[in-house]
Amino acid sequence: MIAGVDEVGRGPLAGPVVAAAVILPDDHSIVGLDDSKRLTAAKRARLELEIIGCARFSVAQCSEIEIDDINILQATMLAMTRAVEGLDAVPGHVLVDGNRLPKWSYSAEAVIGGDAIHPCISAASILAKEFRDRLMIAAAEEYPQYGWERNKGYGTAEHLAALREYGPTPLHRRSFAPVSQMALI
Repeated sequence: MIAGVDEVGRGPLAGPVVAAAVILPDDHSIVGLDDSKRLTAAKRARLELEIIGCARFSVAQCSEIEIDDINILQATMLAMTRAVEGLDAVPGHVLVDGNRLPKWSYSAEAVIGGDAIHPCISAASILAKEFRDRLMIAAAEEYPQYGWERNKGYGTAEHLAALREYGPTPLHRRSFAPVSQMALI
């Protein structure tokens, strides 16, 4: 069994980093798997349902506090580890999107651009993106001034203007500039 792993949310100023691990069945019939960033929201939502319907999967995250405590790279690796450990089966091999691997005992390889090459990594990319997007849309209900339902926590002009006007929320990554420059810690 090969698991694909990918993460989303390394760059935003707010919200967690989310990783997913997916083991697709050999006989899956999912058409259109690709890097989540290259898919429309509607296509991602459709593919998410197909993936959930046939795959073994796990989604995990590291909070803003963990990101601030251990840095975004280490938080990303930890979220990936949590995702693989959350699977209901131990994979024989793990394909990780990117150029680094977490420190773990799994047989694994890093694949640059893997989310556009390996269907299991594409599926992980889609699940992680859909999960994180839903978290940020829900957070936007509590903090509507930041526009997270549109920018998902990334540093858009709208988000930066709100950050200047209202300051950071508990969901902001205090170690990230410009949050660290604006935060009254």
